[in-house]
Amino acid sequence: MHEYSIVTALIEECENHAAQNDANKVSRVDIKVGILSGVEPALLQTAFDTFKLEGICAEATLNMNIQPLVLNCFSCHQQTTHKERTVVCSHCQSTDTKVLDGEDMMLMQLELETT
Repeated sequence: MHEYSIVTALIEECENHAAQNDANKVSRVDIKVGILSGVEPALLQTAFDTFKLEGICAEATLNMNIQPLVLNCFSCHQQTTHKERTVVCSHCQSTDTKVLDGEDMMLMQLELETT
């Protein structure tokens, strides 16, 4: 399950940002998870809850914004948004599309505390 390695890297990134800002606690972690990112949100949440227990993120909440798939169609020149995993244009049914968003997982925001 690669969610464990993803969470390990996420917590390390949180620790780095906290150290750069002289914070001793992370209370909130906001991430964007694309539906084509290959990350299963429920497993990611479980992994985060498991690995955060020791360290600066021990009391942090993980907020996930699930990013739909955004496609640009080269056939009809429409931009479409999809909540399912498909690269077919919903306007013209073409597969000649380009993914604009929805493939990545990104750290968007942290709430840090200096108590």
